[in-house]
Amino acid sequence: MDKRRGFTLIELLVVIAIIALLMSILMPAMRKVKQQANMINCLANQRQWNLTAAMFTEANDAKFWKSADNTPGYWFPRYMDDKIKDWKTNETWFCPSATKPIIDEFGAQAPTLNIYNAWGIFTGANLGPNGISGSYGINGYCLIPQGSNPAKNYEGGVPVSAGYKTTNVKGANNIPWWIEALRFDLWPRDTDRPAENETAAWSGNNTARCCINRHQGHLTVAFLDWSVRKIGVKEVYTLKWHRNYNTRGVWTLAGGVQNADWPSWIRPFKDY
Repeated sequence: MDKRRGFTLIELLVVIAIIALLMSILMPAMRKVKQQANMINCLANQRQWNLTAAMFTEANDAKFWKSADNTPGYWFPRYMDDKIKDWKTNETWFCPSATKPIIDEFGAQAPTLNIYNAWGIFTGANLGPNGISGSYGINGYCLIPQGSNPAKNYEGGVPVSAGYKTTNVKGANNIPWWIEALRFDLWPRDTDRPAENETAAWSGNNTARCCINRHQGHLTVAFLDWSVRKIGVKEVYTLKWHRNYNTRGVWTLAGGVQNADWPSWIRPFKDY
């Protein structure tokens, strides 16, 4: 007579232990693969935004979108085509690592803020039926203040004369126009401190809004020569944000920054 024996408790525990061990080995690798895929898709979004901007500026005397009258360049999304500004139909507004807005469709605020939140949803005049939301932002120095009494200075005090009035500029390969950010517009200064912690990046500090660790010490940027690349988190301080921006400022190696000067969350990353 054929007598079949089942697994003993000890054998089952051994099998479970082996599976758990294999999972502990595989999970970090799987996480890394997912993170790399997110960055690849994020770079693809940036390329699509380059195409959108290149087509627009080519048709508009090499200038970017307009902004609200008599402001330093605020609310440029109002002047985008509806099909571009709409976050529900234009998925390129979102880095795959940051797709959840801090304010939902019902106006409820996210209980906690982190660098993997998207900004918005903002609603109001000329912001489309669904409002605007995303996880990228424009270099505000690429916008031209307008109106009957146009601003003479950008937010933070940089003169408008230091901005980039067209895309036809020298050194365009180091001039960012579009970057992963916690706001749709930003005006970084070379003296801005990085956020004391990553959550504190949700503040009025324009550089902190884009000096964020979304991709293992990196983030993605689109440049005025229509190139796209990933940069190190600290490399944000070496980009030529405006004509007077010091790319050898106090937060760069050339400016004498020391590892101890950085907040603890950013210290492990490469200096530039």
